[in-house]
Amino acid sequence: MWNTQNNKNGKRIKYLLGLCVLGWMSSAHAEVLVILPESGPLARAASNIKHGFMSAYQASGSKVPIRWVNSDQKKMSQLLRQHVTKKTQLIVGPLARQDIEALLQAKPKVQTLGLNEISSASAQLWQFSLSKREDATALQHVLAQDQIRHLKVLRQPGNEAEHELMLMSLLSVADLTVEMIEQPPKFLSFRQGLLLMGDPEWLAAMQQLPQKRLYTVATAIDQHVRLPKGIKFCDVPALYTHAWPDVLHAYQQMPVQMSYQRLIAFGGDAWQISQLYLSQPQAEQQEFQGHTGRIQLSSANVQCTPACFQYTAKGMKLI
Repeated sequence: MWNTQNNKNGKRIKYLLGLCVLGWMSSAHAEVLVILPESGPLARAASNIKHGFMSAYQASGSKVPIRWVNSDQKKMSQLLRQHVTKKTQLIVGPLARQDIEALLQAKPKVQTLGLNEISSASAQLWQFSLSKREDATALQHVLAQDQIRHLKVLRQPGNEAEHELMLMSLLSVADLTVEMIEQPPKFLSFRQGLLLMGDPEWLAAMQQLPQKRLYTVATAIDQHVRLPKGIKFCDVPALYTHAWPDVLHAYQQMPVQMSYQRLIAFGGDAWQISQLYLSQPQAEQQEFQGHTGRIQLSSANVQCTPACFQYTAKGMKLI
């Protein structure tokens, strides 16, 4: 009986070692093809994504070759024919929505991590972005925890269009009575909240705000602008918790505004997702705490849930 069990254990160990060797061989011969614009209107955003991607890649110690391709004014079908080889295990990018649509129509033969959202869907294409819908879902959870039922919304005049998608996404996920207002209220009754949607300077200029149940959006946050005490928001955690040395290193190398810092963190997560896929390409579902939030990776999509914070007298507090 003991010998039989021992033989079974030995076979199992050999099987697991075989899987590890196969996984190592697959990773050793893998190549990641990254398609981003080096010129054009999205070049600066792409540069910050690349910076974050490479900082995370170097911090990981990975030896997987990364090949960069300029997507600006190029046809996706032609880029795929020219650059996808037998070694290509994963495509990261492109960034522009129309390029992702074109890539999907070209039917790539390898898994692709598109760095934006489109209306079409395919199991061969993951869509990863800093989504307003996921921002809205995270904020909705905070509102629900605070038992908010009536939300007053004050938007910066002339800046309404920038926050339209966030507002519509919030309305679609939250069971709230929403009231658009033109002046901030001095008081809020129980179960009422105030959502301020504007840029950092506009938010900092707000006077005589209520002391509780204040909320805002990530784009209203700037490290150089003081926030109203007690205000809550949801954003990329790497900007506030400083738990990722690769992101801090990237920020120090390339000091930029917070909007571009978010893209550096986004690029870091694009590499982490790539690394997970290369190590476990057959995994149906994986989850990890990323630079941009809680990342859930399934065979169908990538979901990123940002972290939520409250500004207090002692500074930023994770909630």
